[in-house]
Amino acid sequence: MGTQMTSTTAVVQKPPAGFPAPDEVQRLYDEADLNRAVQAYRFFYPTVSGAAIFKGNTEAGVVENKVFGVLDTKPRHVGFTLNSDTPYGPIKLDLHAGPFVIELPAGPLIGAALDINQRWIADMGIPGPDEGKGGKHLLLPPGYKDKTPDGYYVWKAMTNRVIIAVRSLPVNGDVKGALDRLQTIKVRPLNPPIGWTEPKWLDLTEKPQDTSPVKWENNVNYWEMLHWVIDTEPPLDEYRHQYGELAALGIVKGKPFAPDARMQRILEKAAKCGLAQLRAQSFADRRPDRVVWKERKWEWAALRYEDGYFNTANYVDLEAREGWFYQAVGASPAMFRRQAGGGSLYWLGLRDNNDAYLDGGKTYKLTVPQPVPGKLFWSVTVYDAETRSQIATDQGKAALRSLFELKDKMTWTALDLYFGPNAPPGQEGQWIKTIPGKGWFVYFRVYGPEQAAFDGSWKPGDFEQVKST
Repeated sequence: MGTQMTSTTAVVQKPPAGFPAPDEVQRLYDEADLNRAVQAYRFFYPTVSGAAIFKGNTEAGVVENKVFGVLDTKPRHVGFTLNSDTPYGPIKLDLHAGPFVIELPAGPLIGAALDINQRWIADMGIPGPDEGKGGKHLLLPPGYKDKTPDGYYVWKAMTNRVIIAVRSLPVNGDVKGALDRLQTIKVRPLNPPIGWTEPKWLDLTEKPQDTSPVKWENNVNYWEMLHWVIDTEPPLDEYRHQYGELAALGIVKGKPFAPDARMQRILEKAAKCGLAQLRAQSFADRRPDRVVWKERKWEWAALRYEDGYFNTANYVDLEAREGWFYQAVGASPAMFRRQAGGGSLYWLGLRDNNDAYLDGGKTYKLTVPQPVPGKLFWSVTVYDAETRSQIATDQGKAALRSLFELKDKMTWTALDLYFGPNAPPGQEGQWIKTIPGKGWFVYFRVYGPEQAAFDGSWKPGDFEQVKST
C-alpha cells in the first residue's frame, strides 16, 4: 500500500457565489475605511478649523466669557484670509454658563456669531437686524426652553462653544478709534451670577497668533481635534449620517479615540488625500459659476448662498462649502450677499492673464481703474497659498489699501500695483513683496460695493508678468 502524501500548504478556498473571498476581505475593509475617512475629512474640515480658532485664541490669552481680544491684524497673525482692513474683536463664549447678551453700540461694526462647526448663528451690527444702530443680542444655548425677555434679538446656538467675530471699520483710516470701538461692546450673562465681573479686553496686535488648522490638517492630529469637538458638544441632527461614518472609524461621542496602528495609517492617508482634494477644489475650481467676468481671470471668493449654509433649493452644495472653508473662515448670509450698498464684496485672484498660477519668484502688475465702485474703501491683500494666511516677509505687510498705503493716489485715473520679490524702481509704495518658490493669491475686497461692481461696467485688470530689464 502506498504512502498517502499530505500538503502543508494552506489552500484558500473560493467561497460560494455571493460571498467575499477571504483573501480580499482585509483589502476591501481598508478601502472602505479610507473612503469613509476621506469623505469625513472633507465634511468636517470647517469643524476642525473652528476648533483651531478656539485653540489659537486660547493660546493668545482669550478666555471664554472672561477675556476677549482686539487686534489690528498683521502677517504675524496666522488665520485663513484674515485682512488688515478692519480690526477684529474675537469673543469666545461657553454657553454651558447659560444665555449670554452681546450689546453692540451704534456705529460701524460688522459682527457674526458662529458655532464651533462654523455654522452661522447670527449677524450683528451693520449686516444684522440692528443695522448698525446698536442693539442687544441674546444667544441661547442648545436645548434652552425657558421664556426669553423682550427687548432682545434672540438667536439659538447649536453648540455651547460660540465664537463672535466683530470687525470695526476704521472710518477715515482711524485704526485706534476702531480698536477702541470694539471695547465698548458689552457682554454679560442674561442672569449674571453672584460675583460676576465685567470681561476684560486684551490687545493682541503685537502677539504672534495661529488660529488655523494647518499644523493638524495632514496628520492624525486632525482626527484628535475632531474627536475633541464630537466628544464635548451636543450632536447635530443634520450631521447624524456623518457621525455614522465617524463611528465606523472609531470616533464616537463618549468613547476614547484610540486607533490601532492600521487605523492610524488609514487616517493619516485620508488626511493627506482629503487635503489635496480640498486644495484642488479651492484653487483649481472647475465650476463655471466661479467666473466673475468671462474676459478676466478673477473668481468669486465665495459662491452665492444667502442663507449662510450653502443650501440650494434641493441640496446642500458640499463642493462649494468645501472650497470656501479650505481658504476662509466663517459663513453668513451677509458674507455671500451680492447687492449694491451693503456689506463687502470679495474677488479671488490666483492666476495671471496667461492662466498661470501666481508665482512668488516673478513680478506682476495689476492695473486698477479709478474710482473703484465702493462707498467706503477697498483693498488688495496677498495670501500665502500654503497657509492661506497673509504672506509673511520682512516687508511686514501684505495689503495695499485705499485708506492707507494708497490714500494719496485716489484721484489717479488708474493705479498700477506691483507684486514680486523686489520692488520695481520707484514703485515701493505700490508694491507687496512675495517669496520665490511659493505660490500666492489675493482677495480684492470692496466695502460698501456699488452697482458697477456687479454689472460689469467696472472691472480690474488681470495680473500681468513684468519682465526684468
